[in-house]
Amino acid sequence: MRSCLKIAGMAALVVMVAACSEQNDGAGQQAGAQQQPQATPVSTVELKAQTVPLVEEMPGRTVAYRMADIRPQVDGIIKERNFTEGGFVEAGQQLYMIDQEVYLARVDAAQAELSRQRAILDQATKTRKRYDPLIKSQAVSQQTYDDAVAAEAQGKAAVAAARAELEQARIDLAYTTVTAPIAGQIGSSDYSEGALVTTNQSAKLTTITQLDPIYVDVTQAGGRLLKIKEAIKNGRIKGVEQGQIEVSLIIDATGAEYPHKGTLQFSDVTVNETTGTVRLRAVFPNPDGTLLPGMFVRGEVRQGRIEDAFLVPQKAVMRRPDGTAYAYVAADGKVVSKDLTIEQSQGQDWLVTAGVAEGDQLIVDGIQRIAPGASVTPQPLEAAKAAE
Repeated sequence: MRSCLKIAGMAALVVMVAACSEQNDGAGQQAGAQQQPQATPVSTVELKAQTVPLVEEMPGRTVAYRMADIRPQVDGIIKERNFTEGGFVEAGQQLYMIDQEVYLARVDAAQAELSRQRAILDQATKTRKRYDPLIKSQAVSQQTYDDAVAAEAQGKAAVAAARAELEQARIDLAYTTVTAPIAGQIGSSDYSEGALVTTNQSAKLTTITQLDPIYVDVTQAGGRLLKIKEAIKNGRIKGVEQGQIEVSLIIDATGAEYPHKGTLQFSDVTVNETTGTVRLRAVFPNPDGTLLPGMFVRGEVRQGRIEDAFLVPQKAVMRRPDGTAYAYVAADGKVVSKDLTIEQSQGQDWLVTAGVAEGDQLIVDGIQRIAPGASVTPQPLEAAKAAE
C-alpha cells in the first residue's frame, strides 16, 4: 500500500515539473516576441525622373492693345455725328463733321492770295529778264538792275508764303472732318450736334479702343524671375526662346480657361519698389471681344522645361522649422529621410530637382506613425487603395 502511494506522489511531481517547464517556455517566447518590433505598413509610390514643363501662375489684368482719345483740331460747331456709340469703327472712318463754312472761305482767300503773288512774281521776272542784256551794255544802272533782281526774289518768297498759307487752310478744312485714327470699338460721345468745340480743349469727344489683339500684364516676383534667368543661363531650364513663350489664361470672374493661347512679348527692366515684382506683358488674340480692358485674370506662363525632375505629392513632403523640405523613402525595409530641393508647385505635386533618385519608394501614407530608421512594410499606393 505504501509503495502505491509513493509511486503516485512521484508521478504527480513529474506532471507539475513538466507544466512549469511549459509555462516558462511560453513566457520566454512571448518576451522574445515583444523584443522584436513590428514593421509598420506604409503606402509608397515609385519616383520616376521626367521632363517637366515649368509653368507658373501669375496674377494680372488685361490692357487695351491701343487706345485713342478723339479731340478736335479746329474750332467750330459740330454739324454731324456719324457713328453708333459702342459700335465698331474702321480706321479712317468719319466720326464728326465740324462746320466748314469758315474754313472753305479761308481756302478761297489763300488761293486768291497765291494767284496774286504769282502774278507779281511773273512781272518781276519779266522785268529782270529785260534788264539782263541792258546791264551788259550799261544801258541801265547797276542800282536799277539790282532792284529788279531783289524784286524777283521777294516775289518768289511771297509765292512760297502764300502757298504755305493755302496748305494750312486746306489742312484746317480737312480737320473739320474728324476721322478714326485706329480701328476698334468706340465709346460714348461726350459731344452732340450743335456743340461748340475748340482746338486746345482738354475734354475728349470720344475714345476708340482696339480689343483684338489685347495685352495681358502679369506680375512675377523679381527674385523668382532672377532665379529663372540664371537657370536658363546655366542650362538647367531649357526650351526658352524669346517671342515663343506660350501663355495660357484663366478668367477670374468665371474660373474658365480662355480658349486662345498668347505669347510673351517682354518683361520690364525695373522692379516695382512697392511690391518687389516685375511686369510681364503677353499678347492674346481676342476675335470675339471676350476680354475687355481692366479684367482680372491669371496667366499660366510656360518658362521652359526642366529635365530629370520629379513630381512629388505635396502630402508626402514635410518642412522643418527653418523651412527646409524633406520626405521619407523606404529602403531595405527601413525609413530614410531625404532633403529636397523644390522648384515650384505643380497642381497637387511639388516639382523636385534634387534630393531623390530614380526608383525611390516615396512614403505617402502612414508618415505620422514612423520616423527615420523605423521598420516598415512598403506597399504600392494603388495596391493599398484597391485592397481598401
